[in-house]
Amino acid sequence: MADDPLTELLSLAGGPLGGDPSAAVAEFAGRHGPSLAAMLDHMNGFYAFESALHVFPSGTSDRMSLELWNAPDLWRRDYDVLTAGLVFFAEDVFGGQFALSDDGVGVFDPETGDVEAIAPDLSSWAAVVMGDYDLLTGYPIAHDWQVLHGPLVEGERLVPKLPFVTGGAFEVGNLYASDAVEGMRARAHLAIQIRDLPDGTQITYRIVE
Repeated sequence: MADDPLTELLSLAGGPLGGDPSAAVAEFAGRHGPSLAAMLDHMNGFYAFESALHVFPSGTSDRMSLELWNAPDLWRRDYDVLTAGLVFFAEDVFGGQFALSDDGVGVFDPETGDVEAIAPDLSSWAAVVMGDYDLLTGYPIAHDWQVLHGPLVEGERLVPKLPFVTGGAFEVGNLYASDAVEGMRARAHLAIQIRDLPDGTQITYRIVE
């Protein structure tokens, strides 16, 4: 059991973010529901790698929950059909979403709406994260930013001033702390503009108030 990647990942977590998860969580994520429920039974939501990785808790009422984060009227509606068939259970420091689908676990890019498959199941996802957490969580930049600006507040992610997809640098100076929901909503407008556009098309990025 000590060699199990999910157990190893949970051993690095800062502690549960919620009490008992919702009894309905096993039905919430399709075929991945039982394994998601098992993970949240062990630790119901957590931050790891200096808050770079955030796993949503289930069934909480005093903080952002798995159920609320996936509500269609929170931020998903701003992405139109780009989030269809996905259950978002965790995020990296930039708000890149780890998503469950019939195909396995993927990373949803908030700037483009693209999904990159990275693992067939949650255990494999944990192994991939543990194998390359610098890249998959943004840990080095999260560390450097917090050294300069102080710890991220719960519910905040680091959003680029100039989006990465338009040439913005993965550097501390190009990042600001944003409420996670507002960060997703702002970049949804970018993703909607980008889809189906030929390379080189001029686009406009704006912050949604």
